[in-house]
Amino acid sequence: MTSSAERGPGGNASDAAGAVILAACAIWSLVSATGRETRPEGVLLALLAVAAGFACGRICGTLLPVATATVAALAALVMALVWRDGMPGATATTDTAPGYTGAAAGLLVLAAGAACCAAAAARREPLRFTLRLLALGAACASLGLGSVAGCAAALGVLLCSLASARVRRRLPGLAGLALAAGLVVGISWAVAEDVLPDGLTISLEGQLTRNRVQLWQDAAHLAGQHPVRGIGPDRFAELSPTAQESLRSDGKPHSAPLQQAAEQGVVGVLLLGAAFGWLLYVLWRSPCSTPVVLTAGAALTALAALAGVGNALSFTPVTAGAGLLAGLASARQPIGDGGPAPAIGTERLPRSGDGP
Repeated sequence: MTSSAERGPGGNASDAAGAVILAACAIWSLVSATGRETRPEGVLLALLAVAAGFACGRICGTLLPVATATVAALAALVMALVWRDGMPGATATTDTAPGYTGAAAGLLVLAAGAACCAAAAARREPLRFTLRLLALGAACASLGLGSVAGCAAALGVLLCSLASARVRRRLPGLAGLALAAGLVVGISWAVAEDVLPDGLTISLEGQLTRNRVQLWQDAAHLAGQHPVRGIGPDRFAELSPTAQESLRSDGKPHSAPLQQAAEQGVVGVLLLGAAFGWLLYVLWRSPCSTPVVLTAGAALTALAALAGVGNALSFTPVTAGAGLLAGLASARQPIGDGGPAPAIGTERLPRSGDGP
């Protein structure tokens, strides 16, 4: 079973740390926008979506954990399939938001994660099997929409969920997920700086497209010129030659870390990394079972990997969904309730629900 310490002051400390980090992200976006013609509204909206989704997940994960996770998975799946002409809440300004495939892939990864979390928490085997079929359907849908990376990410979440049933300690798993996300960011930065061997660079360009690599190079160049405050939120389209020359460009470098580096400097990158680290820390301190925690961590890591090579985080439903999933997987009993926590996944067998 999970340790009682996870339900005590550590949980309150992680919530306080999250509030501080999100507030710092909001403040720094305003600082980097000071004295410039910038539009920090997109960053502030994304932060608000994460906070709102997290709070909603915490509440619903305490009251109706399996039902909420199932509904969230179905809603993300339907949203990715129905809005074929653009994603609601997009920060892109064109009628049909460019980067839709990346946004849909992000939603489908979150759908797979929510379905697998619900499966890990469900008591009946037929329901678990059905929910995992839903996760597999999300992966197939991503492939049908033309996102091979999204399909691979959703399948990875499903496989991690199946493997997590045999894992006793969550900390090594979460550490491995953090390293995986860091590896993706490191590779994208190396491509932008053109420091990889020629053969590997050519191979990656074939997968990423030359246009995206040039956008990354523009972002790295701008980050080098303005290392502290960056160029200001949402100004990449104005200062990137590649974005200006590209047809139907959404004005994004299609990499969240590189966009942060270009628009908000090194401080913005550190705050983005701190926000992701906070989500993993919240999962580590969660009173939920280890399979649920690792499944949610795998989904958030897969989303981080997609955001490292795309613009999935530019869409409000994706950021809200990430917060919702983290809240569901870290839900705990209300303050003052002396009974056992009805959080998602606590009904799992003790062998597969050990805490860190």
